[in-house]
Amino acid sequence: MKSTLGTALGASLSGVSLASMAANAPTKIESEDINSRALLKDEYDLHFLAIGDWGRNGADHQIQVAKQMGKWATEHPNDFIISTGDNFYPSGVVSEHDPLWHYSFENVYTDFSLQWDWYPILGNHDYKSDPDAQVRYTAISRRWKMPSRYYSKTFKIKEKAEVLIAFIDTNPLIPEFHQNSEYGPHVAGQQPEKQLAWLNELLQTSDAKWKIVVGHHPIYTAGPRTNNYDTLAVRKVLQPLLEKHRIPLYLSGHEHSMQHLKVQEKHFHQFISGSGSEVTPVKKGVNYSRFEASTYGFMYFAINKEQLQVQCIDHEGKVIYSSIIPWNA
Repeated sequence: MKSTLGTALGASLSGVSLASMAANAPTKIESEDINSRALLKDEYDLHFLAIGDWGRNGADHQIQVAKQMGKWATEHPNDFIISTGDNFYPSGVVSEHDPLWHYSFENVYTDFSLQWDWYPILGNHDYKSDPDAQVRYTAISRRWKMPSRYYSKTFKIKEKAEVLIAFIDTNPLIPEFHQNSEYGPHVAGQQPEKQLAWLNELLQTSDAKWKIVVGHHPIYTAGPRTNNYDTLAVRKVLQPLLEKHRIPLYLSGHEHSMQHLKVQEKHFHQFISGSGSEVTPVKKGVNYSRFEASTYGFMYFAINKEQLQVQCIDHEGKVIYSSIIPWNA
C-alpha cells in the first residue's frame, strides 16, 4: 500500500515545477500592508503630529484645526499624535467620565486618521481639577495613552535605530505652583527632584539615535512669557539636562502660537506648538527666534536616521514654515 501510494504521489508531482509550487505558497499579508495608508510613504521612518492648548469644546478654531489635522494625516504618513498640554479649558476635567472628554476631544478629533495613538502631557490648566483623571482615561479610551503624569516611549526606525521621547510634567518644576491655590493641591507631593532624576537616568542610559523631550512649559519663547516666572523656572532645571545629554529637540506648548527657537550656544532646538485653539501675540526681533506665528494650527514631525523635518500647518491647511535639523547638528 505504501509503495503504491508513494508511486501515485510521485507521478502526480512529476509534472509540477518548483516554480509553480512556490507561486502557490501561503502568503503573509497583514491588513496594514494593503490598506490605503500603506501607500503613504516618504524618505522618513517615523511621523507624528503635535498640537497643544486645544480643549475648548470646539470653540475658537479648535474644530477648524482638527479638520486640517485629519486632512493632513489622511494625505501624509502619520504614526501618532502628541498633545503638549492644556488639554481641557478652562479648568481641566474632574474625572475620567467628565463630559468634556466628549465635547472637547472625542467629538472634535473625529477623522479616521486621528484614531491612532495620542500621547498627551499635562498643562497648568489641567492641574486646576484632577490631573490624574487624564491618566485614568487611558483605561477607557483606546487612543489616549497616558500611563502616568510623566513617562517615556521608544519607537523603532530603520537600521535598528530608535527614537526616544520623554513626556514630562513641568508643573511641579515651578516653585510658585506649590503655593498656588489652584495648582498647589495637585502639585503637592509630586517630588520634582525625583522626576528630574528619572529624566537624567533615562537620557543617560538610552541608546536611542534621537532623544526628544516634551513638556508643557517652554524654556525659551518669543511670546508674552519671554521672562515670565514659569519660563525661567523650567529653564533653570531643564536646560542643564538637555545640554548635558545633547538633546536635539525640546517640544512644548503653553504659548498659544507656533515657534522655532534656537539659542546660538545651546545644542537643543525649542519648538512650541500651542495654538490648537486660541492664539496670543508673538514678539518680532527676538534674536534666538527662527520662526514665530500667532496663528491657529499644529506641527508635523518626520524623522529618519539622518535628519528631522518639522512643518507648521495652519487652520486652513497651509504649510507656513518648514525646517530640517540634521542629526547631532
